[in-house]
Amino acid sequence: MDRKELVDYIYEIYGAKEEYPWESAPGYAVFRHSDNKKWFAVIMNISKSKLGLSETEVADVVNLKCDPILIGSLRNEKGIFPAYHMSKTNWISVLLDGSVDDDKFKWLLDISFDLTMKKTKNKFRI
Repeated sequence: MDRKELVDYIYEIYGAKEEYPWESAPGYAVFRHSDNKKWFAVIMNISKSKLGLSETEVADVVNLKCDPILIGSLRNEKGIFPAYHMSKTNWISVLLDGSVDDDKFKWLLDISFDLTMKKTKNKFRI
């Protein structure tokens, strides 16, 4: 999945449009929930070296929130890295170069969306 496909997919499935909050980083876009305004995806264009790779070319990556239990095993997979510029305990960076299967990518996006959505309080009376 490339950047354009991701932007289109997020809009189609979640109804979220990209926002560009930083003038100094025009290639960085965030996607947030409409109700609680929490981010569930952040697209950035960064040097691959910032992901620990030996290459210095710029690439698109997306940061996604993830269950800490899954993060350790996911980081062993091609195209998935410790989160760039966010909590490495709760976030991962996914390279947008096709190295991660689209179905797995969509699954990770669903997880991020669910983990950042507004929590409902269930109040039970006994």
